[in-house]
Amino acid sequence: MADERITTIGRCYVCKRTFGFLAGSVMTITIDPETGLPPGMTVLASFREPTPEATARSVEEPICPGCVDRAKRFEESMRPPAPRFEEWRSDPDRD
Repeated sequence: MADERITTIGRCYVCKRTFGFLAGSVMTITIDPETGLPPGMTVLASFREPTPEATARSVEEPICPGCVDRAKRFEESMRPPAPRFEEWRSDPDRD
């Protein structure tokens, strides 16, 4: 009985798809229901110190594994590759 885990069914906050998850192991994001944004985030995507009221009314929203994978791939694609430098030789005729 103790090994059984109760699966919760909910909607992904990002893609709105319904998916099953374990409440203790799902990725979540804190959202202020009044603004629809994380507490402290402005509509211009800048951050400020969240008010105590915004923090108090914020709720945890689940994110599905597909959206988490897409976010990770996006983050990796935004990292430019390390610059590669050719080997310099003092005498190009010498091999």
